[in-house]
Amino acid sequence: MSTHTRSTPPIRLSRDAQRLAALAESLARSGSRLEDSYWEHLFQQQLNKLLAQKRNDAIESTLEHLLAANTDAYEVLIEQVETHSESTTLVHEGRDYDALLFCAPVVAWTRYQLPQSFDLKPHLDTLAQQLQTHIVAENAQTALLSEMLNFDQMPQSFHETLEWTQRLGRAALKQKSENSLIRPAPAADGMLADARFIIGAIVVPKGEPLFRWQTGAPDASSSRAQCFEAWQAACAQILPSLFTGCSIEYLQPDAYYISSREADRRIRPLALKAAATWLQTAAGLPGNQIRATIVACGESSVEEYRIGFSTLQSADVIYGCIWPVLSKEEAVADIIDTQQASIPEEIAALLKEQGITDVRQLPGLFRAEFCDDCGAPYFPDPLGEMQHPELPDEIDVNPLNFH
Repeated sequence: MSTHTRSTPPIRLSRDAQRLAALAESLARSGSRLEDSYWEHLFQQQLNKLLAQKRNDAIESTLEHLLAANTDAYEVLIEQVETHSESTTLVHEGRDYDALLFCAPVVAWTRYQLPQSFDLKPHLDTLAQQLQTHIVAENAQTALLSEMLNFDQMPQSFHETLEWTQRLGRAALKQKSENSLIRPAPAADGMLADARFIIGAIVVPKGEPLFRWQTGAPDASSSRAQCFEAWQAACAQILPSLFTGCSIEYLQPDAYYISSREADRRIRPLALKAAATWLQTAAGLPGNQIRATIVACGESSVEEYRIGFSTLQSADVIYGCIWPVLSKEEAVADIIDTQQASIPEEIAALLKEQGITDVRQLPGLFRAEFCDDCGAPYFPDPLGEMQHPELPDEIDVNPLNFH
């Protein structure tokens, strides 16, 4: 078994990171709203300094330190840094405006292959109109990117998120596009499930509502659920042509980070379902001829689960799927904790729904190994050896492509 037993050395924090950690710990210990306000003011100054200097390293190292040392302070810091990067104040024609980076996720899965392109240009005006009608407040202005993006094309740091917030916010105020933010999409060969995001900014005069469900009384007709239902119906009329051969699900448009996390959460079972379905279809193997092996992977805590697929006749890994860990609770939980076992049990239940009944859950923490040559992740065989997945020669490696 490939396990990791080395103790993790303490993280050495820079002076700026030490101050950020101290402020997070002070805010976590605060006993009143007035004290909160005092610490939040200092917190904002320090965060703004680091974001302006593009010191994402200091923020990430502080988060890593607090995750291990003080989870309450970690929660405070992650909330603060996400808030300060996905929202900002802009000044336009002498007036202050609140700007929020938002995304509207679409998760898709298929037994064939996901399409490569998600150009929104033909639909952009219609989407903006539907957002105005069903999601954003009446006085809000919006700007949308002209392509649906995947995770790899989205901001990879907190300071980059803030840059997107500022630039798209200014685009909403000046009514001009900001498509220079779009990076080329990496090749998605072989992907069976993924999320795509409609991304933009909402801008309102400072202090005014951002979303339609904020307006009126709490029991008004434009509740969050009703707004979401209307948005789903609108998307069903606009977007299916971009997802030929796929099953799709539209998620709630909301602030950038919470929407991204929800898409991450929703894609996990769908990716597993798509992998199990494709493997049975491509290999011509019924589910009762496939064995699945589940292991937890990470350095000092669980970072992801890897599922290796093999046949009942051989221990060779023929395919694999990754189930990422998304929350602080999942990341720091002891891997022998009975509560943590709920994740492998959820994976096993999903596999059994797909007809794969021979499922093994191996104890311990495995290294998340990758192939040195091609970068592909390794997956466990039934004996706990991490292997490069290799499909038999008679099986076409690539899913069918409808696009």
